[in-house]
Amino acid sequence: MPMVGAGVYELRIRTDGAFRLFYVPRFEEGIYVLHAFQKKSRRTSKADLETGAKRYREIIADRGSP
Repeated sequence: MPMVGAGVYELRIRTDGAFRLFYVPRFEEGIYVLHAFQKKSRRTSKADLETGAKRYREIIADRGSP
């Protein structure tokens, strides 16, 4: 998910509905889950993308490195 941040991946889960999870596995201390949500339409909403991007920026700022 480059539109969320560098190194961000999307996990897709399909059961009775469609669910998505944005995560970053690139840091040695662990995997950061940025956002999890249920999809209601074919396109990922702008609000969900912005939530993931905001949390990604916060992690980068807290870590002090790109």
